[in-house]
Amino acid sequence: MRRAALLASMAVAALAMPATAWAHAALLRTVPSASRTVNKAPAQVSLTYSEPVEPRFAIVSVTDATGRQVTAGAPRRAPGAPQTLVTPLEHVPEGWYLVFWRVISADGHPVRGAFTFAVGPNPGPPPQFRVPSLSETATTPQLLIARWVVFLSTLTALGLFVLRFLIARPVTRRVSGTSARSLSVALGVALGAALIAIPVYVVIATAQFTLRSAFDLGAVLPVARASNFGRDYLDLELVLVLFAVAAGAVLYVDRPERPHRSVAELLSVGSALAAGAAALVLPGLAGHAGQKSPRGLALPLDAVHLTAASIWIGGLIGLVVFWLTVGRERRVAALSLVVPRFSAVAFVSVLVLVGSGIGQSLLELPTLGSLWQTSYGKALLVKIALLAAALALAAVNLARTKPRLQAAGVRPSLGPGAAVLLRRLVQGEIVFVAGALFAAAVLTSLPPPASALARVKNIAARVGPGPVSTELAKGPYKVRVSVAPNKAAVANAFTVRLTRNGQPVKGAQVISRFDMLDMEMGEQSYQLRELRPGTFSKTVPALVMVGHWGLQFEVTPPGAQPFVVTLLDKASG
Repeated sequence: MRRAALLASMAVAALAMPATAWAHAALLRTVPSASRTVNKAPAQVSLTYSEPVEPRFAIVSVTDATGRQVTAGAPRRAPGAPQTLVTPLEHVPEGWYLVFWRVISADGHPVRGAFTFAVGPNPGPPPQFRVPSLSETATTPQLLIARWVVFLSTLTALGLFVLRFLIARPVTRRVSGTSARSLSVALGVALGAALIAIPVYVVIATAQFTLRSAFDLGAVLPVARASNFGRDYLDLELVLVLFAVAAGAVLYVDRPERPHRSVAELLSVGSALAAGAAALVLPGLAGHAGQKSPRGLALPLDAVHLTAASIWIGGLIGLVVFWLTVGRERRVAALSLVVPRFSAVAFVSVLVLVGSGIGQSLLELPTLGSLWQTSYGKALLVKIALLAAALALAAVNLARTKPRLQAAGVRPSLGPGAAVLLRRLVQGEIVFVAGALFAAAVLTSLPPPASALARVKNIAARVGPGPVSTELAKGPYKVRVSVAPNKAAVANAFTVRLTRNGQPVKGAQVISRFDMLDMEMGEQSYQLRELRPGTFSKTVPALVMVGHWGLQFEVTPPGAQPFVVTLLDKASG
């Protein structure tokens, strides 16, 4: 009961479930700077991201106000800077220009955005560019299903190996007439599913990278290894092949009727475990853990997390397979041996799962509020709920089923009922864990919240999408903030109307600051000009990305102390 209570309490705190928290490539710096004017026509556009990007999958378009393309070649990597893309330009005369870009993150997810710059000294007012859609997602149904099948089959295969050759091995020696052959078959089925699912997933993802059909294999296959994501997942395929060979060798030399393993058995088991461990590291290398700082902490946490998850889900599925295939007359005796051994291992695995998940979340979540304020956090909450439900069933198994099975040798009447209860509870656990794995597949398509969220304090209002008009009280002052049209990559009018006792406040200084909260980007700052008494405005394309922005307006009334009004804005594309 103590263990059950501990598991239930930890489920509340758990910010975990199998999957790496993968982010997206964030645009950190542009040359020319976004929304700024340069006096000399640039020879190229330089885009620097938070991680290396592959030029073959990149799109960079630079157009003038009439829509004419002014690029002089395809984007390429800057020498010695894999995070920077350089796109040459033709001669660009005075005026405004729109830069549209699309790149593939290291985790295989497409990201796109746009910004403007001007060539001066007199470019004129910003025109209304026709901006392509800035929204693109990796949460398409086919990608989600393929990713979930990869997760489920790979983790199940590795967990079944542990159950078959490390936990359930003694059952054939201690309970006459029993066999672990069904677990071997289940291991083979899970491995086969993983070996098929991984290349299918890579093809579907690569097709999305290249904006082609997944059936256009002639165009997709040659570039399948061109991305970090594709290389690491195809390497995972090779490692799983090695694991399959090693597991086959273990099955060939294994003699479970002997209490001690031979040297050949030990070597083959060790080789299979080493290949399995390598397979659990590769998803992290393919995703955000491989790019996250500190990398030396993020990668081990991810690998340990997936190891614990595989032991749990693979063991649960193996228990159901074993329950269904062992003879009824020997079922209670066999389960009385296997279940306590698995419960001890699973209990440790769940503790490790929860602990490593909390560690990952501390790395990824800049604030507690980002749990319910961001899409990433909401997906994580769904996983926590599913995990809590699975742990509740596991707690019942620990508190009731396991003791009854252990007591069945003294009181045989307890055995059949305990075995039926075990199957029902384990099947329920599998449903919840599989659901949590699907939530994990969704989570891997979402970027973790940017650390900029931690810098946004005292949010006065949440606004957007769409035009913004909100009035806030700050001491004796009333501040009305308007943003129109509140769209990314176009000129937006940011207006602040300041009044006191119903009268406009003249001569105040109003400085606006724009901070992208979904990605790491530099802060932009502008001073608003007083158009008429108490009304301050600036028209700039400051919102260069779709997503959440921290809008800060620092207001300094004449002869008074400054104050800050902060809005959390959602800009559409």
